[in-house]
Amino acid sequence: MLTQEEIERYIRQIQIPSFGQVGQIKLKQAKILVVGLGGLGSVASVYLVAAGIGTVGIMDKDKVTLHNLQRQVLYREDQEGESKLVLAQKSLQKLNSKVKINAYECFLTNDNAKEIIKEYDIVLDCTDNYSTRYLINDTCVELGKPFIYGTIGDTKGQMAVFNYGDKPANYRDLYPKEELLKKQGNINKGVLGVLPSVIASLQVNEVVKMVTNLGEVMKDTLFMIDLLTLETLKFRIQRRDL
Repeated sequence: MLTQEEIERYIRQIQIPSFGQVGQIKLKQAKILVVGLGGLGSVASVYLVAAGIGTVGIMDKDKVTLHNLQRQVLYREDQEGESKLVLAQKSLQKLNSKVKINAYECFLTNDNAKEIIKEYDIVLDCTDNYSTRYLINDTCVELGKPFIYGTIGDTKGQMAVFNYGDKPANYRDLYPKEELLKKQGNINKGVLGVLPSVIASLQVNEVVKMVTNLGEVMKDTLFMIDLLTLETLKFRIQRRDL
């Protein structure tokens, strides 16, 4: 059930006819993990907490640098050199004190991935390297957890929902050549400042749809957008073992 305070807080969502209090209760019961608190993660975590997700896990081990501030909206100038995780947890808790925030000041590794991911319903991939992305994918496949992929670069972004529903596709179906991608190193070089907000918002939108069973989840589909032209493309991802 929702308290009167919660009804007042989330009234704009509750007033959506297909959403209602039932949808808000489902969000309250959900547990979502955000891996990475950079451009994507700093936006995604804010909207998850604002929406009323009951438990939000956040994970990162980096510190704030000056060039982060162009797109990582959780952080401020006077916080340069401080822990992203500590700052994010404080800021998110001030935004919504009723949400439980689990903070993991570490990177995702082979040693901790399964233990952490098993506690959550959905994982948001907000990382910037291929090694972690494959680890998220493989762990989610093993545990039967869906994950929402997002990536950004220059003026273009991508988003997809993997390992969700009946006979789902996963990241390896889209990008099977793991070693080739890993050799490229860090994914993100240049990036338009507003781009992470666009892709992260789409990731959170898919979370809301999946948790509340509303709308059509964009499973097994790669969504692409170029902010310079606003051209969008969608490609169906085929499972390779079919």
